[in-house]
Amino acid sequence: MLKKFLLALAVAIPATTFAQKFATVNVEEVIGAMPEMTQMQNTLNEASKQYETEFQKLQEEVNKLYTDFQAIQNDANTPDAIKERRMQEIQDRAAKVEQFRQTATQDLQRQQEQLLAPITARFNEAVKAVGQEGSYTFVFPTEPALILYQGSDVTDITGQVKTKLGIK
Repeated sequence: MLKKFLLALAVAIPATTFAQKFATVNVEEVIGAMPEMTQMQNTLNEASKQYETEFQKLQEEVNKLYTDFQAIQNDANTPDAIKERRMQEIQDRAAKVEQFRQTATQDLQRQQEQLLAPITARFNEAVKAVGQEGSYTFVFPTEPALILYQGSDVTDITGQVKTKLGIK
């Protein structure tokens, strides 16, 4: 038992004598300042506008069908079979509109993930390069929800990462 304790102590003492350097980086600030983010937002906004235009057209079709149905709903001369067919047509069209909305939302999320992947990869490469250049042991994000305490010996490398990425 004593041998295990001495062995553990012998391993722990050298590990604590090495100075460890810690750094933080403001992820949102850096990624938000990258020109690729503006391009990504523009691409997503354009796709979103196209989906919104199509959604409005589909919604207008459903509204027209419903207005037409209301005109014959109280008409005693219109057979019930026609009324039921029109109601079914409205329900079918409304279901298709909802399916389109879900598909559009999923497609926009997929596009965002695809466009964001190279941006985050480039950011991660820059953080890694600055971390290696500064001989930092760890680089943590500065987002408040992630850090419970930060001592004065932690370096903020946000500016260095921005410089590495060519951002002012």
